[in-house]
Order: sequence, then structure tokens, then C-alpha cells
Amino acid sequence: MTIHTTHPFADGEPDDVRRFRGRLGGAVTLWTSEGAGLTVSSVMVANGDPPHLLALLDPDSDLLEALRVWSCAVVAPLSWTDRDLAEAFAGTAPAPGGAFRMAEFVDTSHGPRLASASTYAEVELVAEVEVGWSVLVTCRIDQVVIGDEDGPMLGHRRGRFFRLGSGS
Repeated sequence: MTIHTTHPFADGEPDDVRRFRGRLGGAVTLWTSEGAGLTVSSVMVANGDPPHLLALLDPDSDLLEALRVWSCAVVAPLSWTDRDLAEAFAGTAPAPGGAFRMAEFVDTSHGPRLASASTYAEVELVAEVEVGWSVLVTCRIDQVVIGDEDGPMLGHRRGRFFRLGSGS
């Protein structure tokens, strides 16, 4: 786990590309596979037959390693109330006993699913390629469950969480 001592999107940050990426922001998703999880906001859905989910993952992450071994994962958008869980899976906050102990998870054929997630996708890895300092994974969407969203979703911009929409 890495707990950062500096703000990665601060105005003094010498990497303008990183600062630009930080200004784009996005919804925070939790990717979980057997024994590993990671919060990811660099995600894109490609509709089609079959539909796909693309994401940029840290090449050193436990999630990428698990995805390579198990070939599948569960992806759930996080809600505003999941901020502490998001920090733990991002490795930016301590999680005594591991991040999976901070919430209830349900075993599925694609990996553990956050029990409180009413919306999620079960995905299978079909391709990966190094892009910059990340690994672009392309996953086929095997199943999508769309549930009610009562509150705002969790967004991430410039290194901080924010409320994203009202949950419509």
C-alpha cells in the first residue's frame, strides 16, 4: 500500500499531463477480482455486440495480476458514502486487515462483489496493452445489473473525491 505525502495534482506538480488528467475527473469504480481490488476512474464503456469495458490500470497493482490469473472481475460504481472504502482500495488510507474487511462482499463467478452495490458489471479480460505508464485492459461485459441509485455517486477530480450527480 502507498500512502502519498504530497498532492499529485497540486499546482506545483511538474507533470502537466498528470495535472490535465486530474482536471478531467470521472466516476469512481471499484474493480474486484479474486483476492484483489482497486478503485479506477479511467473507465470507458464501448457498447456493441458484445459490449466492452475499457480501463487504465496500474501495471504494478494486485488487481491487474489477479485479472491476468482469473480473467474476470466485478466492476461497481461507488456511491458518495463509499469514500473511505475507495481510499482503502486506492491504497491512500490504512485498512487494517485489508480493504475487503471494510465492507460486506458477495462471492460471484467473476469475483467478490460489493454487497451494497445495486449497479455492477461482471467482466472478462480479453486484451491488454501497455499505454504510457498504465495498462489498458479491454474486458467483455458478461452481465450488467442496474439497480436503484438513491444518492450521489462518487467522483474523483484533481486528487479529491466529490459528489457526482444526484443518483438518477
